[in-house]
Amino acid sequence: MESAIVQPTGLELRNQLLHRRDRLETVISEALDPQPLARLLAEVDATLDRIDRGKFGLCDVCHDPVEGERIHVDPLVRTCLECLSQAEQRALERDLDLAGHVQRTLLPPRTFRIDGWEAGYQYQPAGSASGDYVDLMTLDSGEAVFLVGDVSGKGLASSLLMAHLHAIVRSLIALQLPFAELLERTNRIFYESVGGSQYATLVCGKASRSGEIELSNAGHCPAILVRDDTAAMLPATTVPVGLFASAPFPTMRLTLRPGDALVLYTDGVTETTNSDEEEYGTEKLMAAIGRTGQAAVADVISGCLADLAKFRGEGPRRDDLTLFVLKRRGQA
Repeated sequence: MESAIVQPTGLELRNQLLHRRDRLETVISEALDPQPLARLLAEVDATLDRIDRGKFGLCDVCHDPVEGERIHVDPLVRTCLECLSQAEQRALERDLDLAGHVQRTLLPPRTFRIDGWEAGYQYQPAGSASGDYVDLMTLDSGEAVFLVGDVSGKGLASSLLMAHLHAIVRSLIALQLPFAELLERTNRIFYESVGGSQYATLVCGKASRSGEIELSNAGHCPAILVRDDTAAMLPATTVPVGLFASAPFPTMRLTLRPGDALVLYTDGVTETTNSDEEEYGTEKLMAAIGRTGQAAVADVISGCLADLAKFRGEGPRRDDLTLFVLKRRGQA
């Protein structure tokens, strides 16, 4: 998922940098080796000068705008991606590879079985790092909590926010909050972190032994309920996480019978395009699910991905992709 990054105004950024500069000067005066910090101070001063001259955000080499996402992460950056030196490119690649490694360590087991439930997912980042979010965990009660989401932006910035969101949700689940409060608390903490400048769409559900599911969809792609070889959409119930400090996050309840399934996905699935720039779309996904809905979870996933690959053909894959399937089985 991509979105415009809301940048602070020149005055806001200037005030932020001045505050950081004051802190930096204090540390320099007490540092054992002030030279590295003095070089950082010079970078801050150079950025303040560019703001005052109206040159902030322009590449020093080609004078085109620097990528907004990179400036959002590091306002001191002065070179666009195309003009990075080979050494800088290698350093960026190492950062992306490390971010990707961290993300992979956060992923849950690829397959999952508990008390009549079976789940599995496919996670395909478009690059080294991803803004897609998938998690699955069991509670002491025997219930299972599952999440699929997508952080705005792409690359390193979105992967860092995804890891941050993952930590927030995991920490709140450990507190054994009522499910209805989970996304409200998550939203409040995430909003305070990003200040409304970025957001995440998120579907969060809890599955019980009885087959009942509590589900809340914060602006994410509609969940798909599969029953008797038919697929029906369950639309979003509220706004994405991080847009407002005090948004409501209502939940819906549904009961899955043996053989029923719930499919969650990110827009990297439905917005995949073919060589004619046509989008795959929700209808094709639902049709593919309907053809495989009674199969095992792994077969549902592989069938959908095969249909998607056939549609894409030689078209490029531009976005991260996550496909998650939760299926109700008979009691173990």
